[in-house]
Amino acid sequence: MSKRDKKENSYFVHESAWVDECVEIQEGTRIWHCSHILKNSRIGRNCVIGQNVAIGPGVTVGNGCKIQNNVSLYQGVTLEEGVFCGPSCVFTNVYNPRAFVERKREFLPTLVKKGATIGANATVICGVTIGEFALIGAGAVVKEDVCDYGLVVGIPARQIGWVCKCGFTLKVFKKNSAVCRYCGNEYKRNNNKLLPIKEK
Repeated sequence: MSKRDKKENSYFVHESAWVDECVEIQEGTRIWHCSHILKNSRIGRNCVIGQNVAIGPGVTVGNGCKIQNNVSLYQGVTLEEGVFCGPSCVFTNVYNPRAFVERKREFLPTLVKKGATIGANATVICGVTIGEFALIGAGAVVKEDVCDYGLVVGIPARQIGWVCKCGFTLKVFKKNSAVCRYCGNEYKRNNNKLLPIKEK
């Protein structure tokens, strides 16, 4: 469908944006200036798609995601609900691209799980999974899977700590437990995994 063939008041598409045929966009979503949603993509409820964003073809974006300016989500990328993509972060879909070698059948899937944050200008190399509520620091280059609640930074990205569901850094573990100083959520560390034990 074109940008003009949408249900009245179900979602918003800026007049400079374009939506291809065979795209599903759910209610409450807003798509801003000069963005392009390619065919066979699915955008969930109450998402915010910033300026100059390209999504698809065949990409799924879950409910409540926020995709900031200048982000491209290529075929093979899946965002679960509540994912934040910072300005100009980058996703790839081919591990070893060449301009003169056709590799469309070699796209590697990338999964960003519920509530994760990708910082501004970070790069996510295809074929990885970013865990629930993980936080990727600005400018990081992610080449390996990131665990749930993991905080990773650097080039290449390495884990330096843990973050709460609310995004606040968890700095102190006593007897392998931590309490978020911002929201009060409680966690337990077990075999290098962080498990919530009490959420407010």
